[in-house]
Amino acid sequence: MMAVSKSSYPTRSKRCKQIFQEAILLNPALGKFINDTTRLADKLIDLSNKNVGDANKLSINDNFSSLLKLVDDKYFSPVMLPSQTQMIVTLPNGYVSNSNHNAFPFTPVYIKGFEDTVEVFPSLQKPKKLIVKGSDGKLYPIMCKPKDDLRKDCRLMEFNNLVNRYLKIDPEARKRQLYIRTYAVVPLNEECGLIEWVPNLHGLRLILSKLYRLKGMFVTGREIRAMMPSKTATYEEKLNIFKTKFLPRFPPVFHEWFKIIFSDPTAWYHARLAYARTTAVMSMVGYIVGLGDRHGENILFDSSCGDTVHVDLNCLFNKGETMECPECVPFRLTHNMVDAMGPTGYEGAYRKACEVTMRVMRSRIDALMSVLRPFVHDPLVEWSRSKHSKAQHDTGEITNEQGLTHVKDIELRLNGIIKYKNKKQGLPLSIEGQVNHLIQEKAYLK
Repeated sequence: MMAVSKSSYPTRSKRCKQIFQEAILLNPALGKFINDTTRLADKLIDLSNKNVGDANKLSINDNFSSLLKLVDDKYFSPVMLPSQTQMIVTLPNGYVSNSNHNAFPFTPVYIKGFEDTVEVFPSLQKPKKLIVKGSDGKLYPIMCKPKDDLRKDCRLMEFNNLVNRYLKIDPEARKRQLYIRTYAVVPLNEECGLIEWVPNLHGLRLILSKLYRLKGMFVTGREIRAMMPSKTATYEEKLNIFKTKFLPRFPPVFHEWFKIIFSDPTAWYHARLAYARTTAVMSMVGYIVGLGDRHGENILFDSSCGDTVHVDLNCLFNKGETMECPECVPFRLTHNMVDAMGPTGYEGAYRKACEVTMRVMRSRIDALMSVLRPFVHDPLVEWSRSKHSKAQHDTGEITNEQGLTHVKDIELRLNGIIKYKNKKQGLPLSIEGQVNHLIQEKAYLK
């Protein structure tokens, strides 16, 4: 609720504070807890927004001693560490009411302090890696991300957790161990938040760059720009340049990463299978919610098991189609990614996992839409700035036409209806037909 209490809509922040007051009336001990968590959130927001220039490291002792004093205070309230394992609700089996069921069986880990050194990443927004000392004696890295509305990431994680729940229930999905790799996302306000750090992840771009360097085939950014067609080039010209210039310079090498990292044959087989299946699940989920901006630094792979992990889930609801160079594909499936799936490519485990995932989602339309519809009532910052008057902003009473359109488009996709570029709608496709249509949409196959 911290992000709601700091909402730019005065009515919303006022209502949230009223709820806090109601809670304090029911339990006066909550007063100090709410005050402590608010102060902690404010300090973390300041840390996220800290302008560090070109520095790649930051000292908490030198720059944020007040943060250390806050958590070192022996009277500071126990604030739970935001991690996925602690925040997922464990539901009881079956439909029998059980008043003794524990929805959070894990022993909570509380924030006890912070390591002094904060790592600053060189990207445009300058996110910072903060090491938290847990009450269990372990260290937990988290990312403080500024200038990004993490409410979208948070909502999509809720959606992914719900999809995971239904994949576990379904026999075919459970047999194939289909799931989405999720992580905790905690918005602190409309432009800052915390993201759980997932270890052992390597970006697709970094992996491929290293492999091309090893083969003496690395191509610099300047060479790539020289090969690129002009924006005014026709589709046929662009396709011809892609096939004749780009593909020969970038042969598929991703399969070699699996051989290098997973040298044992059994480990290699399981990792490759896990890669194909997790890629398939995220392809279908990404298509349904219109997830874009899937470049090589937003698609990561776990070097301990081969799982695909997607990060930076900001570009939702087909926003990629409105970019300067519009995204035309429903999800990312490059020749390198297909190559790593083995001799059958996308025709093997990948296609089957896509079909099972789509069938599970299409059988649970009402439940999945109930998670996505709140976007209409909690408009994103970028929508509200462009669409709503000051009067609506002050009251917080908003009916967002853009949000309604996006929700309707998602409902069409979940019903197997393809919406073409000319805005015409086709007839509902079967699950197999819809998956086949999406795979054939890949630009490199045309």
